[in-house]
Amino acid sequence: MRKQQGFTLIELVVVIIILGILAVVAAPKFINLQSDARVSALQGLKGAIQGANSLVYSKAALAGQETASSATNIDIGNGTSTVNVSTIYGYMVATENALESGMDIKLDASTVTDPKADWIVTENSTSTPASLTLKQNGAPANCYITYEQATSTSQPVITVTDSGC
Repeated sequence: MRKQQGFTLIELVVVIIILGILAVVAAPKFINLQSDARVSALQGLKGAIQGANSLVYSKAALAGQETASSATNIDIGNGTSTVNVSTIYGYMVATENALESGMDIKLDASTVTDPKADWIVTENSTSTPASLTLKQNGAPANCYITYEQATSTSQPVITVTDSGC
């Protein structure tokens, strides 16, 4: 009689089932797509704010308003339409309206938790410099972007906090 080598069919099925269970349990921990999507959205918004600020500053410099220490409206329209953006030191002020006008987007934001809103906006005009926090609706606490408006000595600061995403 020959000695049997290899697995039986039952052993093979049991191993496949165990591997399937491990894959279902372990895969979400290694592939956290929701977290990656939130971080990507924050990084994309940061890039959009930086790009818009570059263009707004160029328009402010052309208008001679890059050193204005109080909020000044700058027209960034294309010549046939007028789009006013509120600026300070040539950069967008830290308000939802200024960011929306400067980036030519609608944030669909809310100042309170609204299930229909994409972003929750918190304006802090009493801080120095004034700042604005944008948090994705439903995102964890440490998953937001902060925009601090320019001062006489510094350009705007855009900070992404993604440790909790």
